[in-house]
Amino acid sequence: MFVRSVHNCCRVCLKNSARSNAFSYFIKRLLNTKVARKLTNEEARHKRNEIFNEERARQLTFITRIEKIQVEHKGPPEDCTLIMNKGLSTPFNCAMHIGELLMNRSVLALVNGKPWDMHRPLVEDCELKFLHMKDENPILSNQAFWRSCSFILGYILETAFKNEHYVELCSFPVPNVTSGSFVYDADLKLPDWSPSAMELNCLSRVGQSLRYSDFKFERLDIDVSVALKMFEDNQFKSEQIPQIAVKSETGSTVTVYRMGDHIDISRGPLMGSTGMLSRFNVTAVHKIESPQYGPLSRVQGIAIPMSLSLHYWTYEFLMKRATKLNQAPIPTVFQAKSRSETVDNQGEEKAN
Repeated sequence: MFVRSVHNCCRVCLKNSARSNAFSYFIKRLLNTKVARKLTNEEARHKRNEIFNEERARQLTFITRIEKIQVEHKGPPEDCTLIMNKGLSTPFNCAMHIGELLMNRSVLALVNGKPWDMHRPLVEDCELKFLHMKDENPILSNQAFWRSCSFILGYILETAFKNEHYVELCSFPVPNVTSGSFVYDADLKLPDWSPSAMELNCLSRVGQSLRYSDFKFERLDIDVSVALKMFEDNQFKSEQIPQIAVKSETGSTVTVYRMGDHIDISRGPLMGSTGMLSRFNVTAVHKIESPQYGPLSRVQGIAIPMSLSLHYWTYEFLMKRATKLNQAPIPTVFQAKSRSETVDNQGEEKAN
């Protein structure tokens, strides 16, 4: 009866209200929350992984024979030429042939001048360079690290609460290192929760433990229909996915990443693996209000990579700074169609 009444109300309002779009989104969100969703966080992750594995296996069937490509490595320890497998070999595989230092410190690669994930297969003859956090100009490495940490925040939020609360991740903004914190905006289903220092510390430990897990970030480009199936239990991403696909080079592609059993949408590139983390702290949870998405929680954090050392009091100062509300744009339907990291997954990003 409740659902039928809501549907009837929705039809009337859509005809008579000048603000029908916002009301329609509210009704969609209400119905998703009350009726459509049945899975727990754990079940949703399991389903996404099954879809990810099936789609990756399907794409691998397109490689019917091994083709060789020539990779020209430029940089230390020396320039060299490698013969690798098209569609299978990655920059990380190239680093394995060159030297252990490149394997351990490289955050991402440049392939023909374009930022490229360490575990993303190479598809043509190319020039290859490796980037790390101590480069003369580490902007791209910093952005990849910051973006990866936002991705990790999503993992923490989906796993830390077990199945007690169904967490729906909304989006995270374009990385801006000067803001003092990385961010993920989500619906935690905890409207009155103000985490204590102990609770923030518990969340931080989840992130810090990933250093020892050394999960790699696996990229997969999928069709919009696959993405909609993968994230059908998340009302925000279901709304965003068609906009992502329209902006892609094909007009129908969405880029997802997997870290461990956590899968999310991101434009990338992301760092090589979670083994590059050193200190990681969740610093604050702020309440924000989106005109279209309603009440959300802005979860903030700070981290440093393994390759950089920082005095403890300097890190404490940065942690304190990271507790202040990050002024990144509030997620809206318009925002989700333009600047969100989890939505605007195609094209090159402006340096922050």
